[in-house]
Amino acid sequence: MKSIHKLLGGNLIWVFLLAGSVQAAEGWTRYNSQPGIGSKVKIEGTSTMHDWLVEGSIIGGYLEVGPNFPTDPASAKPGKVDAKVDVFIPVRALKIMNYGKPYSNAMDDIMYEKLLEPTNKRILYKLTEMTLKEAPKDAAGSFLFDTKGDLTVAGATQNISMPVEMKVEGNKLKFSGKITSKMSDFKIEPP
Repeated sequence: MKSIHKLLGGNLIWVFLLAGSVQAAEGWTRYNSQPGIGSKVKIEGTSTMHDWLVEGSIIGGYLEVGPNFPTDPASAKPGKVDAKVDVFIPVRALKIMNYGKPYSNAMDDIMYEKLLEPTNKRILYKLTEMTLKEAPKDAAGSFLFDTKGDLTVAGATQNISMPVEMKVEGNKLKFSGKITSKMSDFKIEPP
């Protein structure tokens, strides 16, 4: 969906699984996220003391796509596509990790404080533009998109560009993307 530097620094990697479909407005289809089922966010960073990793498995939200949205490689044509995306990550669902296990509740509390969690319960992303860059060569491949959107962390919003990869798995769409940014981009003071 790679970073928000320092205690929110390094790389932000989104893996967002959308399943099922519900008809939205005429010709549009809505896919809802399945938080905890294949969803994953990773934030990698570096501090003056050591590198660190934050993970979460809850990414909520939806994707609404228009009739020109590509899901079949044979008929996909590069260019802008009709898509609306709203995604959220609960801040309290993020945990600092050490060798694949949660590290420390005290360190998590410091992270939540730096993310202004009492007044900003969620990290938010809203898509503003999506362009198909490349269709896969076959059904097992990935669609490659260039996207633009607004990422809000700790109450501060930045417009970001993010390359996104999409795989079609039956009636599910699986998205992944990553960006690099700094804590200061979101007015977060490094600890």
